[in-house]
Amino acid sequence: MSKVFVLDTNKQPLNPIHPGRARMLLSQGKAAVFRRYPFTLILKEEVLNPEIRPLRVKIDPGAKTSGLALVNDNTGEVVWVAELQHRGFQIRDTLTSRRQLRRSRRHRKTRYRQPRFLNRTRSKGWLPPSLNSRVANILTWVKRLSSLCQITAISQELVRFDTQQMQDAEISGVGYQQGTLAGYEMREFLLELWDRTCAYCGAKDTKLEIEHINPRSKGGSNRVSNISLACVPCNQKKGSQDIKDFLKGKPDLLKRILGQAKKPLADTAAVNATRWNLYENLKQTGLPVEVGTGGRTKYNRTIRGLDKTHYWDAAGVGASTPEQLITTGVKPLLIAAKGHGTRQQCRTDKWGFPVRYCSRTKFHKGFQTGDIVKATVTSGKKIGTYVGRVATRATGSFNISTKDGLVQGISHKYCKHILKKDGYSYGQ
Repeated sequence: MSKVFVLDTNKQPLNPIHPGRARMLLSQGKAAVFRRYPFTLILKEEVLNPEIRPLRVKIDPGAKTSGLALVNDNTGEVVWVAELQHRGFQIRDTLTSRRQLRRSRRHRKTRYRQPRFLNRTRSKGWLPPSLNSRVANILTWVKRLSSLCQITAISQELVRFDTQQMQDAEISGVGYQQGTLAGYEMREFLLELWDRTCAYCGAKDTKLEIEHINPRSKGGSNRVSNISLACVPCNQKKGSQDIKDFLKGKPDLLKRILGQAKKPLADTAAVNATRWNLYENLKQTGLPVEVGTGGRTKYNRTIRGLDKTHYWDAAGVGASTPEQLITTGVKPLLIAAKGHGTRQQCRTDKWGFPVRYCSRTKFHKGFQTGDIVKATVTSGKKIGTYVGRVATRATGSFNISTKDGLVQGISHKYCKHILKKDGYSYGQ
């Protein structure tokens, strides 16, 4: 597993240690658990003149999931890795729903509302909340890791997508020349769009070819909405047939492929909009920031024999990547952004009218929604041990979201804190 972070008695970071060493310190009473996620110990005895090894935090930003890695540039050891799941699209959908409800209420013939003078101005570098949350999540974890270990440098994959070139590979003009996705990065985008599988048979771990949904011989274009991935047998079998003829007996598959091909480029737009904002914010930490391309990341990951994951992509970001990465026993921490609740004073029905009141009391029986707890139930119909995020009620009957599903009606008397709410959930 990944190494364990260690703090001295003054909460200053020391070198991360092997889990076996951490267990020995705990059993001998020389350390105590400071934090569960990421697992951190605090020593009970002072360490004089410690020799601290510097680490580099590497970031592979994404629209839905970002990869994080801590790497020792001198030894090539990967100390810690994680996948950070964002909630930007959830925020976007929530804001859209609120906007629609407010608009519908204002257009009803209930009362006249005087229009407001829209004189609001946005500050420089403003981002919508759905995009700003992605940047804030990464910055939060960079600062958190900086307080747990000695970080001296940052590497960021500065992703750039050309949406014009993605939509029309034949676009040209004096002011526009060639887009960055015409070629290698275009194929990388298709691999992500089709999940590295054949669109027709779902085959994985095989050679994939670019396949035109509407054949070029019948007027098909090179737009990304007309391109899919197919294995060699499927590509040869389809040939120059129209996809409707080729999938005549599979209407569900036909519908899925056509829908996937015309899927909006929301992920691409989110990465484009946040990349420079994230870079400027990382520079404000005072640490040197290295940037690298997606092509460099894939090259580093491939020649080192690493799998295609967000956290191994992060480990391969930038030209500073050591010739050999030591990844033995490293397991990722899965982090999901959950937010800090809502400020709504009531819940609404589908027409926007209030239906029930929301309690403004955050804590119930010493717990609040979002805490990670361990409940050991010793009697009743739900005997067992449950670990997960808790949703509290004033009655003291809580719900716990575990990895196996939601468990309802657990008394607060059986619950014990593992981690206070910090806006994230964790898993292995």
